[in-house]
Amino acid sequence: MQSNNNKTLEQKSSKRGTINWRENIVYICFAGVLVFFAITIGDKGFLTVTNLFNISRTTAMIAVISIAMTFIISSGELDLSVGSTAALSALVSALVMQAGYGFLAGVVAGLLSGFAVGLVNGFFVTGLSIPSFLVTLGMMQLVRGIDMRITYTNPVAVRNETFDMVFGPGTIGVVPILFIWAVGVAIVGHIALRYTPFGRQVLATGGNSEAARYSGINTNRTKVICFLITGVGAALAGMLWTGMMGTARYNFGEGAELAAIAAVILGGTSLFGGKGTIIGTLVGALLIGTINNGLIIMGLDVSEQMMVAGGIIVLAVAFGKKPSR
Repeated sequence: MQSNNNKTLEQKSSKRGTINWRENIVYICFAGVLVFFAITIGDKGFLTVTNLFNISRTTAMIAVISIAMTFIISSGELDLSVGSTAALSALVSALVMQAGYGFLAGVVAGLLSGFAVGLVNGFFVTGLSIPSFLVTLGMMQLVRGIDMRITYTNPVAVRNETFDMVFGPGTIGVVPILFIWAVGVAIVGHIALRYTPFGRQVLATGGNSEAARYSGINTNRTKVICFLITGVGAALAGMLWTGMMGTARYNFGEGAELAAIAAVILGGTSLFGGKGTIIGTLVGALLIGTINNGLIIMGLDVSEQMMVAGGIIVLAVAFGKKPSR
């Protein structure tokens, strides 16, 4: 009876055209943050075209990881290994190119490294029924250790004109190539999650795994594919980091898993699965990137930036909490 009353109230609110603040909180926060920084530090260069493009360029990697993370969270699971996977992909692709195998081999090797991590995660979660939090937490440490071992923490320089052109910090017109990658991935992800049978299977699996299984959905296969998506997405982000920096480093992606989860939850995806939005995730990533950029211009030190970032994650979890009934 209570559930019916809630549905009736929601329907009445919808008919009256009222704004669903919970659904649109990321857009409201993004607009509010832009206005706040425009007023407080607009005279320090925040609103310049160069700075705005710089925000989009530095946010691209987190955006790509977050978009991939949307799939795994929508399916009711979690992947904490994306940051270390990004570094692994960056190092593998850089080492392959440095060895003289060329651009294509480097990219394929980098993507395959992310694919392999995703496959292992998927096997342990679905095959051995181990919670994804524990599996990917261990994988995060394991892969980061591999990252440090294969180069002994030394950076690996990338000198390949094709790689710089495809993944570098350049522009097409005035738009940074890195941001074009983020938007392209978002478009593909949005179509896949919203308009394909696979997207519906992901949401059904996250919403009620038992019901999805009884309706004929292979939920284990769906989750494995989601882990592969996060692995390959993290690998792509690693190569974007390499393109922006000109070198591959073992510490790429440190903290990226938390930033990605915050972006996904702030964007409107349910932390408990069954609901996901790629556009909201992209805006969530831009929101976090804008806040970081604004805090740097305001002169906050690293510790203060970390405190604010932690506050954002707490808020993200609070907004992701299921409403009480």
